[in-house]
Amino acid sequence: MKIFAAGIAHESNTFVSEPTTYSDYLVQRGAPGSPMDYPSQDLCQTWGKQAASGGHAFLFSLMAWAQPGGINTCGTYEALRDEMLADLRAALPVDVVLLNLHGAMIAQGYEDCESDIIKHVRSMVGPETVIGVELDLHCHLNETKIAAVDVIVIYKEYPHTDIEARGAELFDLAVATKLGRVKPVMALFDCGMVGLYGTTRQPMRGFVDQMVEAERRTGILSVSLGHGFQFADRPDMGAKMLVVADDDRLLAAQTAREFGSQLYELRHEIGFETTSLSLEEALSRAASNPDLTIVADQSDNPGLGSPGDSTLALRWLLEHRVENAGLAILHDPEVVKIARKAGLGATIQVRLGGKTGRSSGDPLDLEVEVLSMLDDYMHPFPQDNAEPAFYPAGDIVALRCGGVEIVVGSKRCQCFSPSVFTALGIDPTQKSILVPKSTQHFYSAFATISDHILYMAAPGAAPPDPRQLNYKRFDPLQVYPWAQ
Repeated sequence: MKIFAAGIAHESNTFVSEPTTYSDYLVQRGAPGSPMDYPSQDLCQTWGKQAASGGHAFLFSLMAWAQPGGINTCGTYEALRDEMLADLRAALPVDVVLLNLHGAMIAQGYEDCESDIIKHVRSMVGPETVIGVELDLHCHLNETKIAAVDVIVIYKEYPHTDIEARGAELFDLAVATKLGRVKPVMALFDCGMVGLYGTTRQPMRGFVDQMVEAERRTGILSVSLGHGFQFADRPDMGAKMLVVADDDRLLAAQTAREFGSQLYELRHEIGFETTSLSLEEALSRAASNPDLTIVADQSDNPGLGSPGDSTLALRWLLEHRVENAGLAILHDPEVVKIARKAGLGATIQVRLGGKTGRSSGDPLDLEVEVLSMLDDYMHPFPQDNAEPAFYPAGDIVALRCGGVEIVVGSKRCQCFSPSVFTALGIDPTQKSILVPKSTQHFYSAFATISDHILYMAAPGAAPPDPRQLNYKRFDPLQVYPWAQ
């Protein structure tokens, strides 16, 4: 069997003005096992090993990934798409195409990049080739996406710790389909909800476990929840259940409705709009707790397209003279450059953060000590039963101002793990407060060092409550949380 694999992944925030361009992408090309510029979004290693173990030929085109941000320029998207399609054309005929996409990619002139990719691939390979797609759970699902593919599998976990596991599942389903062992059919159910739903706490933890259990039912091949991406103003935005059944469309539809209705019943209990605290409440609680407290700065999360340079939480910590606190990763390439030039141990005057726009707050004029620095730091994102994914944070420095130690990076990167502090010689377990700029991906790693975790909805570019966003194309009036 001949298997072709490729991927283009971007989470596009339509509320961010700065476009995503070709220079923002990290692109891996080459055969499986070749050196990777970044292993953060790649599945070619997993799929390549599975293909080898089954005696299949495996051809890898490219994996292109960019940090979430504004919509892509037309030329950027078309250049990446057309390179992938040219590789596919050269590889024909193929038995299976595996696509590692995101599901929330938008470009100028293309509101649904994934559907456009799928349409071109199907027209090129014909109806007999099996097309399997893996999507991020913050995807936009619609009938167009599922019509031209054989099977879609979506991450189940938020934080996304199961990327490799879902990729392996997709491979097995696609191969089984080509061999005629299964005949997947898919059904969608619109849950009538918009929000961000972490899967580490109940009742969402139990809901995900029930999805996994349902995959053991006769005739059910896969159960997924596409959470949607609330920072994209498009008509099909929102949570949807996707069920893949074995040649039984009615069973797929009934199961999707079963789980979608169950999720809707949990709507008042699961969204961050109901659990996130204001900046004042979150940081005040943390400051009064004698134990280490993690306070997630959700609204300034680069993983949702935010600039990562908000100073609001840092200003509060400094004004309240909080001792022994840490904050990461604040994006400010100019300050990183100044600190590196000054050198270790130097005391310097900097204007830190607050440079991108009003949502970032004002810059802070500070006197800081340069504690440590690293070049080209790759920040690990822990995965379940797999090697960590790594994301580029650029050059990073640790600065101390008053009682706060601040990790500053030259590239936008959300904080996935306290290892960024450890790498710079800071013991995160000895801090009183840690503020990672992240919505939920921080959770798995930070939960290993503290049971005290607070979610903070400070003012920012990516508020966890979707009611703070000004939608113009999406109609929210009939969906939760607008309609209770």
